Amino acid sequence: MTDQFQLTDDQLAIQDMARKFTADCITPFAAEWDEKHHYPVDVWKAAGALGFGAIYVAEESGGIGLGRMEAALIMEAMAYGCPATSAYISIHNMATWMIDRFGETEIKARFLPDLVSMDKIASYCLTEPGSGSDAAALKATAKRDGDHYVLNGTKQFISGAGYNDIYVCMVRTSEEKSKGISCLVIEKDTPGLSFGAPEKKLGWNASPTAQVIFEDCRVPVENLVGAEGDGFRFAMAGLDGGRLNIGACSLGGAQRCLDEAIAYTKDRQQFGQPIADFQNTQFMLADMATDLEAARALLYMAAA
Repeated sequence: MTDQFQLTDDQLAIQDMARKFTADCITPFAAEWDEKHHYPVDVWKAAGALGFGAIYVAEESGGIGLGRMEAALIMEAMAYGCPATSAYISIHNMATWMIDRFGETEIKARFLPDLVSMDKIASYCLTEPGSGSDAAALKATAKRDGDHYVLNGTKQFISGAGYNDIYVCMVRTSEEKSKGISCLVIEKDTPGLSFGAPEKKLGWNASPTAQVIFEDCRVPVENLVGAEGDGFRFAMAGLDGGRLNIGACSLGGAQRCLDEAIAYTKDRQQFGQPIADFQNTQFMLADMATDLEAARALLYMAAA
């Protein structure tokens, strides 16, 4: 696919760096992380040292200022080792980018340095028990009380909930549907913030998922990103890149599956020869490779 999409020398170098990071820091440990439900926070800091915690963040804010295509290459490479780990880094980047892109100077100065380095890690909080695809129907409220907002409500299926330091949350500040949603940055130790029990999942256990619960949670007004009523627009802008990255995570995991399947067919013997020599096996692998290349083409065209 490199020739077809004419990746630049810089893009190839970024891809190679991400692949080496994955081979050294993710792939050898991914199965153990999943088995033990281990959240590899130490790996986040190593990723942050390479700039992977601030892929979209502007260089003047400490990020590496790359685009959607470069991010897709990084996520695909990391997902080859562990899709759950790659997906979480995508979420952190989405939350961090929203603060950089839409926040005022003061809020950026307070939160971005630690997020860029991944000394602190972030969650993106939009989904609720009663609003998934219909995100504008969210019900978690933030009512102004002097120099604070008082939050009540629940966020559902939040990656890193209970572990992460920062929560970039979309909350309702007025009854106007999408125009009544605002974006607040909430720190883990804020009174009134709590977390539900970890969700039981069939996979992706290296990335914990739980509810984020607000019960008269008081958040300073200075933690507002942008202006009141702009949160839905910010959330959708963040998801534009997030959806591409989840596609890249799926692609990286699928590539690993194909490579493992090919290696197995070369090793597995039947009737005195590797099953890779059987035409039926070759047809199956060819179909898998075709589907994979079609998915990669669609992703790269969307990211370009």
